[in-house]
Amino acid sequence: MDEWTGQGGGVSAGTRNVRVLLLDDEPANLHLRTAILRQHGYHCIPAATIDEAIEVFDQIDIAVLDYHLGSGKFGTEVAYALRRSRPAVPIIILSATLERHFGGAEDMHLLKGYSSVEDLLSALSALEAKRRGVPVVVDARDFFYSRIAMAIGSDVLVQIFDHTGIWMHCNDAAAEYLGQPRDWFPGRCVFDEMPTLMRDWRDVLRTVSHTRETYIDRTRRGLLALPKTGELNVTWSVLAFPITLHDDRSGVVLTARILERNNGLFS
Repeated sequence: MDEWTGQGGGVSAGTRNVRVLLLDDEPANLHLRTAILRQHGYHCIPAATIDEAIEVFDQIDIAVLDYHLGSGKFGTEVAYALRRSRPAVPIIILSATLERHFGGAEDMHLLKGYSSVEDLLSALSALEAKRRGVPVVVDARDFFYSRIAMAIGSDVLVQIFDHTGIWMHCNDAAAEYLGQPRDWFPGRCVFDEMPTLMRDWRDVLRTVSHTRETYIDRTRRGLLALPKTGELNVTWSVLAFPITLHDDRSGVVLTARILERNNGLFS
């Protein structure tokens, strides 16, 4: 049994005629997901194998495919086959694989363990517009990186960079600490935007990205070149570890949190 559980909800008039293919090789997961979506008004067509899924391609409006199907089979095989057969059908991939990159045949990728029933229902609702012929643009990158940050913890400063120092993501805690709104960061280079504020992380980002090693710093140096007021006696835990970015390049997750507030001098 996986984590896709939720509360009962009303049946939306717009969902009654939406036919959703659910593919999962785990019977318990398939039964649970089918029951939940039917409870919310969707007409579900369950499939336990790739062959069963392919047989109903002409009967569906949206496909929800589990990524790992066992025996070396993957939901992406069905996604590519469906895209060739019926290119207008929206596809959602469910996966527990954190470093799965985007850009395949799917329209959206939900991480199991960090996505709720509400996330799946919202995805289905949004992609239903595509069934009516309205183009839907899903920013899978932000969803991907925000789920990584969520897994690390909302109280930890989380920044995700490519190897040159371009921000891919910055969580709320890091954005507040650095004094900019969260959506200011993606696409900007830390070394151009904050040449004197941030410590020179250039070598660390380049080394972690290229060698796939992990950098750990538990000192009073902190995240910035110059400590903020009250941080002179604060011990930080700074961690940089490699990650595969959404476009399959190598990147770095940089996290920071306060370990100790020494002598009561933190303010």
